Amino acid sequence: MSFPYPCEPAVALLQAQERYLFFTGKGGVGKTSLASATALALADLGKRTLLVSTDPASNLDEVLGLQLTKEARQVAHCEQLFALNINPETAAAAYREKVIAPMRGLLPESALRGIEEQLSGACTMEIAAFDEFTSYLSGIVANDYDHIVFDTAPTGHTLRLMALSQAWSQFFDSNQSGNSCLGPLAGL
Repeated sequence: MSFPYPCEPAVALLQAQERYLFFTGKGGVGKTSLASATALALADLGKRTLLVSTDPASNLDEVLGLQLTKEARQVAHCEQLFALNINPETAAAAYREKVIAPMRGLLPESALRGIEEQLSGACTMEIAAFDEFTSYLSGIVANDYDHIVFDTAPTGHTLRLMALSQAWSQFFDSNQSGNSCLGPLAGL
């Protein structure tokens, strides 16, 4: 197969069989540019590709000229390229609503506000974003694409995201109170 891309590392990357490609590094080094170019090149080769930003301060919208949400949107003039942003605040709001909705009408409004306040911390935001992130690594969404390209947040944020599953597993194993910042452990 011949490629219109002259750079040997680019050819090797585009020939790779890996489904998941992560562009990581500190801020301002070109992660978004490289992730976008790679996703576009894979799509140009006929590979159904999803470009996902995990950066809370993502500028993927501007790069692609699309208003992105957590729902994949097709990139204009590129039939095989789709993109989305994982927004931690939006993910946390959806998680809070999922927890509180079944209790509406059963509990007083003051109790619901208390639960919502308990679920408004940083760890709720992290775990909700992590849950969305992992949904793109497995399940139905992942099966819809040949490649998923991640444009990650700067290194510290990405390392924290990648370490969350181990940190939460250790927390669940050692927690004696039955509670977490996500609510009662019995509900998890």
